[in-house]
Amino acid sequence: MIKKFDKKDEESGHGSFLCNDQTLSYNALSSFFFHQQTLRRMCYLTIKEMANISEDVIIVTSSLTKDMTGKEDVYRGPAIRALCRITDTTMLQAIERYMKQAIVDKVPSVSSSALVSSLHMVKMSYDVVKRWVNEAQEAASSDNIMVQYHALGLLYHLRKNDRLAVTKMLNKFTKSGLKSPFAYCMLIRIASKLLDETEGGHDSPLFDFIESCLRNKNEMVVYEAASAIVHMPNCTARELAPAVSAVLHIATLAITTLLKTGSESSVDRLMKQISSFVSEISDEFKVVVVQAISALCQKYPRKHSVMMNFLSNMLRDDGGFEYKRAIVDCIISIIEENPESKETGLAHLCEFIEDCEHTVLATKILHLLGKEGPRTPQPSKYIRFIFNRVVLESEAVRAAAVSALAKFGAQNDDLLPSVLVLMQRCMMDSDDEVRDRATFYMNVLQQKQKALNAAYIFNGLSVSVPGLEKSLHQYTLEPSEKPFDMKTVPLATTPITEQKTEIAPVATSKLPEKLAPSRQDIYQEQLAAVPEFQGLGPLFKSSEPVQLTEAETEYVVRCIKHTFARHMVFQFDCTNTLNDQLLQKVVVQMEPSESYEVIHYVPAASLPYSQPGSCYTLVRLPDDDPTAVSCTFSCTMKYLVRDCDPNTGEPDDDGYDDEYVLEDLEVTVADHIQKVLKPNFGAAWEEVGDENEKEETFALASVRTLDEAVGNIINFLGMQPCERSDKVPENKNSHVLFLAGVFRGGHDVLVRARLALADGVTMQVTVRSSEETVVDVILASVG
Repeated sequence: MIKKFDKKDEESGHGSFLCNDQTLSYNALSSFFFHQQTLRRMCYLTIKEMANISEDVIIVTSSLTKDMTGKEDVYRGPAIRALCRITDTTMLQAIERYMKQAIVDKVPSVSSSALVSSLHMVKMSYDVVKRWVNEAQEAASSDNIMVQYHALGLLYHLRKNDRLAVTKMLNKFTKSGLKSPFAYCMLIRIASKLLDETEGGHDSPLFDFIESCLRNKNEMVVYEAASAIVHMPNCTARELAPAVSAVLHIATLAITTLLKTGSESSVDRLMKQISSFVSEISDEFKVVVVQAISALCQKYPRKHSVMMNFLSNMLRDDGGFEYKRAIVDCIISIIEENPESKETGLAHLCEFIEDCEHTVLATKILHLLGKEGPRTPQPSKYIRFIFNRVVLESEAVRAAAVSALAKFGAQNDDLLPSVLVLMQRCMMDSDDEVRDRATFYMNVLQQKQKALNAAYIFNGLSVSVPGLEKSLHQYTLEPSEKPFDMKTVPLATTPITEQKTEIAPVATSKLPEKLAPSRQDIYQEQLAAVPEFQGLGPLFKSSEPVQLTEAETEYVVRCIKHTFARHMVFQFDCTNTLNDQLLQKVVVQMEPSESYEVIHYVPAASLPYSQPGSCYTLVRLPDDDPTAVSCTFSCTMKYLVRDCDPNTGEPDDDGYDDEYVLEDLEVTVADHIQKVLKPNFGAAWEEVGDENEKEETFALASVRTLDEAVGNIINFLGMQPCERSDKVPENKNSHVLFLAGVFRGGHDVLVRARLALADGVTMQVTVRSSEETVVDVILASVG
């Protein structure tokens, strides 16, 4: 039955672990010559499992001792556990020196193995293991949480029959502190048991220690301490209160976990459970509950009424700013996700601002009322709540209320006369910001022009503030008879939130002395420093980097596409990953597939090892066919190579020309359009007008869902979805997508896409713009 091991067996890992003594001993010894980690460690497990049925297993003691003192840390811990399993009382003293060394070993796995093995051997030879107390105490100060925990366990089991020794140990560790939460839990249990045995009162230092653990950062320790206090006899209500409070914190985490993982049918029951204790927890945990409810609203939108009522009750309770802000944000998100909840949510928020003491929240709600209130069936009922803020609140809130009133007058002709009367009253306000806003909106509203309302009340500007500052400064340095043109100002590079389109109240916050430049502002300065790019005008848009090589190749190249009014600059960021080459005169030669014209290359002078550099290609956009905005370029990097010493970087005197083929680079319609947000798409649609409106119908091939269609359209056109039209309701066969953007040259463009789902997706596209060519570009690109 015995199979002999040869070299082939060792390499393949084949062998025999049969359950007779001779096979076990022979194979166990042979396995110690394995270089395979898995087989070697399996051998340790086999020795441990068969130790009770094999009489000769003790023959491997010397091999295990060699492994536990060896240099391979991965073997030392398992070897200690296996050795201690087969060691008896007569052999324990022979390995005592090795065990003491292992207990204080710097490798945590080795130290823990020795401590746990010592704990098992206490039952077998208490007197020998007791001599290892000093080493165990040293291990108890380890930074490793498991070593500290195992050391404390060994010390307690060595002293548990000596009450005085246990008391001294508790005093020592409760004063010095521990890093291991597991060790803290053990200390709490020991202290609780000692209090019970000694009938110690609640004035005992041990009780004070347990109570202090309620403030531990680790939830496991807090729960253990709370459990210990709750189970103590004769506890008063005052002594139980901190423990109950701690348990409520843990219950909060449990209930929020249920909120995130529960089913739709469990929502009502969970809301009742939360209501029973939410008033008892701190604001910090209330915020956690609100965030979980917000996530649940997105998951189960049909349950919005239950959660809205719960949130409105929470809004009436006392609480700090962060707590109230979390509730307000949650209600706003419900309103935006569920149109049928709009009036209920607005009613709750109107009630809240009557007694709201937080300026930021009041202005945020007023902005929401100005956006959503005019579109409700009875917009007049919100006017009272808004004008009350003009009468009763601070300057910042009064200014926000004036802006909200203006939106009601701009969108509802029936309310316009009343709004104008209220604006006249606001023009007599004591604060200049409020008076200025009222005067401005009064004059705009009196014109009764939808285009003016859209431009100055609903949507506002979407330009880069640093870019506007620089453009105005440049205009003052170069006097001209032409008026300042806003189309020359760079647009904001990120979608502007609707709150930023408001005229910010001066009293709300102090503006920074200098705004940080945006990514596009930085590119504008870099490109302006290149002489070949003088006269290109303001930078319209910079794309995200496009990788033209794999990350592991010898040359790493990425491209950033910079779009101007009539040109494009391609910036190639190149990195040389070869330490034995120096690249010089690096350019990326581009061959366009369409009527684009390459007019200049700006090389990177030198690319040393691992030092990025940039080269540029200037391309003229086609003039004869303005709709030809898409193009594919084949790209080849050309350069002069000079071999160099990898250690010193010193290049050879001579070099040779070489080239490296890159991935093709595509220019799409999205590279010519900048995203802008139109908070009121309908007003913007009327502002542009139907003079250049065109409409076509397309069948979207290989698209099977409305969600997929919406995502593809947004990515292809590179425009900003408005009024949350990128969210497709469930179980709908039709949807309308609203998109807004600005085409290079400063021309507004709006798209309304009606989508219908049948066998595939059919799309009816209506495009409006201030320039007819832009409409043709969009439709030609889609087609």
